[in-house]
Amino acid sequence: MDWREEYKRKLISAEQAANMVKSGDRLVFAAGREAFSIGLAVAARKDELKNISVYAPSPGYDFGWYDPGWQDSFDVAIGLPTITCQDAVDARLVDVAIGTLIPFEEGPDAPKADVLLTEVSPPDEHGFCSFGASLWNKHKQVHEAKVTIAEVNNNLIRTYGDNYIHFSEIDYFVEHVSQGGAPGMGTLGGRTPKEPEPYQKKIAQNVASLIRDGDTIQIGIGRTTEPLVKLGIFSGRRDLGWHSEATPPGVISLVREGVINGSRKTLHPGKVVITSIGGSSREEMEWVNMNPLFMLVDVAYLEDIRVIAAHDNFVAINNALMIDLSGQIGAETLGTRIMSQAGGQIPFVFGATLSKGGRAITCLPSTAQGGKVSRIVPTLPQGTVVTIQRNLADLIVTEYGVARLKGKTLRQRAQELINIAHPDFREELKREAARLYWP
Repeated sequence: MDWREEYKRKLISAEQAANMVKSGDRLVFAAGREAFSIGLAVAARKDELKNISVYAPSPGYDFGWYDPGWQDSFDVAIGLPTITCQDAVDARLVDVAIGTLIPFEEGPDAPKADVLLTEVSPPDEHGFCSFGASLWNKHKQVHEAKVTIAEVNNNLIRTYGDNYIHFSEIDYFVEHVSQGGAPGMGTLGGRTPKEPEPYQKKIAQNVASLIRDGDTIQIGIGRTTEPLVKLGIFSGRRDLGWHSEATPPGVISLVREGVINGSRKTLHPGKVVITSIGGSSREEMEWVNMNPLFMLVDVAYLEDIRVIAAHDNFVAINNALMIDLSGQIGAETLGTRIMSQAGGQIPFVFGATLSKGGRAITCLPSTAQGGKVSRIVPTLPQGTVVTIQRNLADLIVTEYGVARLKGKTLRQRAQELINIAHPDFREELKREAARLYWP
């Protein structure tokens, strides 16, 4: 039988796919864009289904189950709080999965998916589908799931690397209903792009002072770091490399211009190594399509600390919500309120620390709530998660400068951080530092 006939046999409707989900099942969405048509069809069965365990690593669509009244039908756990589900996280309507060192990887005791939903491109002439702009750990998820149903999206790009799967490894296919916009467009966190604030421009200037020709770069998702590339942190630099989860706005343009060319990378020279693409225009996404400069690899390889550390001059640039005077960095919670997850920040900071010539840069505005509170605090509020231990704190950047913490004493760290705090809070921080660290 020709493989095309077998593929046609596997094509079903979104409603048929949804009917494969039974009460008590575990329903898993693959990381990245969710299978929209199938998700809607499953949600439409709310009154028929009970005790469905749903895992959504990075919610992008609101299928309804983040609202009150859906919990008897759908017991939802998410991997990353997004604008889609933040209210539900605050209201404790959904649970939050705390993964391993690798983002979106569940622990060994996690039950396997009864039904896995993912997105793929149509098969090529050889029967291979692409996962498009987002790979993450989809190969592992497909191989472990009891049933895999893929939504076929004609807009998905194809890339080099590990970003493919043969149609025979997928059980069923559903045709995708387009929502407009190519996958990978927009901001990484799903937020509406805004004009940069003055503090962001100053932070960008300070970060730029820490970048050298030939560095290999990682930049994390977040309001402070995502605009940095377009704000010129790489202006005047040459021969930069890229080894990062995704591509913030401006990265693909710099690849086209040759600023990011990977010529000095220790591993995979000449390649842009990522597991997901985002923050790009339609034109940029078309340029990435089947471009051998871009390698999409499994997240377990991308964020292996040993792989990261093997790059000389590796620079990790990530966000924080707050930092205390000893250097403890909080990037996930404000007290007990969950705002984010660590994602790849932890392995990238470890890897940068172990890299020859490496640097770990943490960016944050000096204040929050319109200047009412300082993000540099004497001690972290009770319940705040320590994302990066003080032993790993390196370069801290606000709009007021750079604090260099590596190898410093408690008193020296406190002074460094007070120097880059907002002037309105420096005297108070000095008093607290004296109480904490001086006799």
